[in-house]
Amino acid sequence: MRRFCLFFVSLALLVAPVSAQDARTLDGITVPAGFTIEVIAHVPQARELVVASNGDLFVGTSTSDVYIVPDAEGGTVRAAAVFTTVDDKPVAGVTIDGDTMYLGAQFGVYRLPFHVGDRTARAKPVKIASVRTSGRSRDHVTTTVAVTKGVLYASVGSSCDACVPDLDDTRATIQQMHLDGSDMTPKAEHIRNAIALAVNPESGALWAGVAEQDALAPGHPYEKFDDISAHSGVVDYGYPYCYENRKPIDATHTCANATVARVYTPAYNTPIGATFYPVNQKGRYAFPAEYRGGAFIALHGSWHRPLVPPRVAFVPMNGDEPKTPMNWTDPTTQWREFVGGFQRADDTRVARATGVAVGPDGSLFVSDDFAGNIYRIRPKR
Repeated sequence: MRRFCLFFVSLALLVAPVSAQDARTLDGITVPAGFTIEVIAHVPQARELVVASNGDLFVGTSTSDVYIVPDAEGGTVRAAAVFTTVDDKPVAGVTIDGDTMYLGAQFGVYRLPFHVGDRTARAKPVKIASVRTSGRSRDHVTTTVAVTKGVLYASVGSSCDACVPDLDDTRATIQQMHLDGSDMTPKAEHIRNAIALAVNPESGALWAGVAEQDALAPGHPYEKFDDISAHSGVVDYGYPYCYENRKPIDATHTCANATVARVYTPAYNTPIGATFYPVNQKGRYAFPAEYRGGAFIALHGSWHRPLVPPRVAFVPMNGDEPKTPMNWTDPTTQWREFVGGFQRADDTRVARATGVAVGPDGSLFVSDDFAGNIYRIRPKR
């Protein structure tokens, strides 16, 4: 099993805001010059994030609980509390669409009524769609959810590293459905584990960050981040037989029809959360112009040797096109590190990024399932 490490470290030394020049209080975690980073809350096994319009932050987890960090844009340290619980762990996925909250759990997609300002759930979550219908498996048990243009999406990972056939038809797919969960059908298939779903607020395009398979040639396969909406019909990414620029795993397979993504990161970086920074972001903590419209991707790292460090990457974008085209000889050219220092030189880790989200005043929030921290990043004032 890949990409899991759920140890905890103390929050005691991790509460003061710091700059890139003085990151010791965050145990070496760094951000670019001109920004500050601070820990504002502690949520065990924190995964995906969504921020309500009033600044309340909601956190899916690898447990049965979804947490709220009230007024995450205000103050310094916030007390997180359980917002709702679903007996279907992990309840890692969370998103808000109008007056409804959607949750992604191991075996289902759930919804519950939501009003901005709710500090506890006003009703019990109701299951509206079933995933992983064949039951429990070894790997990839989280479900990420997103809503755009009136369609609800749920990503479901494969049941093992490279499964052919898989245990059921929902695995290694991104499913689409009506907002009530009806008429669920695949939007993308043969896509190993599309953990990171993100909607570009300018276009409404649905993007997916995908953790790819193991056991190919060293340094491969590169891991993708792609605009799912750019492709008509059911998008076929070719897993497990095809990867990168339509490369087959062996001579017995053809990859002429496999979809090639727009953005790639190196092998085993493990995109696990993503968000777009709004072009017209307002608020006192709005990021500089160079970040507007770009994508932030939480890269979880992995267990492979040498260990791939966790980080948060930034991808400059022109709308739904990366500013830098893919260079198939160098998968580091389309993005740059925005948050680093999660892994020390001796390969010990202090954090692993999982979710990212933008607050109404412009702050960037990052979750961490290693130390259980919620980080808030802002430009210096």
